[in-house]
Amino acid sequence: MAAIVRISSLCHRGVKPLFHRSSLLLRPLGVQQKDQDRPYQLTARIHGSPSLYSGSGSKAASLHWTGERVVSVMLLALGPAAYYIPGPAIDYSLAAAITLHSHWGIGQVLTDYIHGESKIKVANACLFLLSTVTFAGLCYFNHNDVGICKAVALLWSK
Repeated sequence: MAAIVRISSLCHRGVKPLFHRSSLLLRPLGVQQKDQDRPYQLTARIHGSPSLYSGSGSKAASLHWTGERVVSVMLLALGPAAYYIPGPAIDYSLAAAITLHSHWGIGQVLTDYIHGESKIKVANACLFLLSTVTFAGLCYFNHNDVGICKAVALLWSK
């Protein structure tokens, strides 16, 4: 049987707790006793990351999640399309999809690991700058050079 130890209970001896108590969530765990068939309840504390859509309801979060999945599936479809029918439309679609997919992925990492209001604002500003430069660079490459599809084909041919 696994033991559940709260790290924050060890931090009351003059050390600042890792998580603020207001951001901890309670979640019941069902654990089977050895001699009985019915589970008894334990309480585990879970750190909840702040939601980007907490004020706008679950509809916006659901649409965002669906959009992420659509972009992921679109990237899967653009791979073979880029191989079989390379062209400017596929190049620019790849530029947009890669940038958007990367932006959302890095945004989730920032949401999980950056804490503090000012740090979050700086990190998000840097993320928007990085995404803008990435998209502009890929579009510049598509317009002034061979494009993403042909560049990958040239890399594979050598």
